[in-house]
Amino acid sequence: MSDRLNEAEGVIRREIGDIEHCNSQESAVWIINTHTLSRLCHAEGRWGEAEELFTQVVKTSKKVFGETHPHTLTGISNLASTYRDQGRWKETEELEAHVMETRKRVLGEEHPSTLISMDNLASMIRERGRGKEAEGLFMQAMETRRRIFGEEHRWTLISMGNLALTYKHQGRWQEAEKLEVQAMETGMRVLGKEHPDLLTCVNNLALTYNNYGRWKEAEKLLAELLGTRKMLFGEKHPSTLTSMNNLALIYSNRGRWKEAEEMRVQVMEIRTKLFGEEHPDTLTSMGNLASTFLKQGRWKDAEGLFAQVMQTRKRVLGDEHPNTLTSMGNLASAYRDQGLWKEAEKLEDQAMETRMRVFGKEHPDTLACMSNLAITFWNQGRWKEAEELGEQVVEIRKRVLGEEHPDTLVSMGNLASTFWKQRRWKEAEKLEVQVMEISTRVLGKEHPDTLVSMGNLASTYRNQRRWKEAEKLEVQVMETSIRTLGAGHPSTVTSIHNLASTYRNQGRWNEAKELLVKVTEAMKRRPGRSIAQR
Repeated sequence: MSDRLNEAEGVIRREIGDIEHCNSQESAVWIINTHTLSRLCHAEGRWGEAEELFTQVVKTSKKVFGETHPHTLTGISNLASTYRDQGRWKETEELEAHVMETRKRVLGEEHPSTLISMDNLASMIRERGRGKEAEGLFMQAMETRRRIFGEEHRWTLISMGNLALTYKHQGRWQEAEKLEVQAMETGMRVLGKEHPDLLTCVNNLALTYNNYGRWKEAEKLLAELLGTRKMLFGEKHPSTLTSMNNLALIYSNRGRWKEAEEMRVQVMEIRTKLFGEEHPDTLTSMGNLASTFLKQGRWKDAEGLFAQVMQTRKRVLGDEHPNTLTSMGNLASAYRDQGLWKEAEKLEDQAMETRMRVFGKEHPDTLACMSNLAITFWNQGRWKEAEELGEQVVEIRKRVLGEEHPDTLVSMGNLASTFWKQRRWKEAEKLEVQVMEISTRVLGKEHPDTLVSMGNLASTYRNQRRWKEAEKLEVQVMETSIRTLGAGHPSTVTSIHNLASTYRNQGRWNEAKELLVKVTEAMKRRPGRSIAQR
């Protein structure tokens, strides 16, 4: 905790005193002071203390003001946010639903506080994997704000951002982009370039471009955003650090891992100094840095950081917290990349079983765990187990998310890889054609996932000695990768290598040699690993 926050906490604690000896007026002051202290603890990631204090606030507010008073409902909502950060999503949803329904009854459906409650409840429902329900609530809040405040009010713009994020969770990136562009353009005109809400709109749109693989556009927006936030808030402000982290993500996706690493080290060091090693934001920074190490093939560095994050989260948050389970999956990925299959399997199986019990089999994070475990089976040659698990994931994602959701396409591609490894070419080909066609239509010809699907289908053709069909796809992948990612990007290097292999199999030695020279030159310029292609 910073010295100023320490000092503020000390002052508030001295002011609070003992509630048991307060009269009604003093109780009201006590509630305000304790509420402020609760928020300080919450901001510091001290959720146990925050929960205890918010619980006292709610209890006293009910006694002093009554169960339906705005102060009481605000206290309940803040207590719900503390539950949320502890991964207690069911309790969070129950409290947020109670607050929303009470505000509807007491204040009316169109009151600003009621609409905020709808946002909070919708956000929790989205987190629990119920995208359609969340979409309905966010849509209702947005339409109400449009009618009451108008198209250009800041709360209407915030609603648009909330709905867009829900679309992104459902893989509906075009709809998300349309809303975010509209919100950004309106915010620019009405709020001005430096308004915090406008900067949030810019950030959201940049992350949508990232999902689309439009990394150049994303980088431009995020670089400008980072400069603005540094100027307005300073280098150590949480918003500035978030911008740095997001820009580092784009560097990583573009294969510029040294730049990503440098920026993520900065973020981690600043957060460690400001908040301490056990703060949730610090641990997130450590995990992000470990991911950058992993992409550079620095597996031991990645493993060490992932293990540290996991152990800290277990101790601070508990074994069943979503962030702890994410850490287990990250450490498992580091084991998997080192060929430590048993170690990876143990962690993935534990994470999967816990998520199934806590969140249910159809939750997106549970399905991601199942998918990761299937990949670990796949890497051990345990084809039947991989196939059975992979088929479950495909079936559930198709039913819950839809056939065109990016996660569904990834799971179909993984299942095709299982068929491929068993030399079941026709079954692999059928799935890969579906994935490529849907990905091309939904994501576009130049999206990284589309290029991966084309490369995988070409590999299946190649293994059936269908050289011309393989070559046609591989040329497309290589040319698009060079144009969109650059000649030195690891994925481009992989595409060149694959095409050279196809030339070589056809006896076209000179063409293969020319391409392999390109590979060597590109790898000298930018070492590293590529996105997954066969």
